[in-house]
Amino acid sequence: MPQFPITPTRQKILERIPDYEVAMLPASGTVSVKLGDQEIARSSSALLVKETRHADVFYLPREDVDMSCLARTDHTTYCPFKGHASYWTASAGGGVEPNVVWSYEDPYPEVIELKDYLSFYPDRTEISFVAD
Repeated sequence: MPQFPITPTRQKILERIPDYEVAMLPASGTVSVKLGDQEIARSSSALLVKETRHADVFYLPREDVDMSCLARTDHTTYCPFKGHASYWTASAGGGVEPNVVWSYEDPYPEVIELKDYLSFYPDRTEISFVAD
């Protein structure tokens, strides 16, 4: 993966793991996400993100997510390879899961494909994939 603009902190991280990769592939099928018994997202345009030292993760286009079930929170995280992530709490199907959805709303140029896509923690939602 190309290196991002260097700051001292990023430089140290990149030196420690120079072979780090974030690969974004079209998910060849349909991804659905449920909270409790309610589907809150379904997409045939999802991305499968394969990232070094992480489990594979699906990202779904924002327009395929029921945003009425989500409430933005103040929680943020930072990834030196993707940028700053914003979070949402999901309320649906009789359940509430704080900070269960995240998105890189202004991702680094090297992962710009993630813009306008959201992801869900798989241990707190039910994510299913049906291949084409």
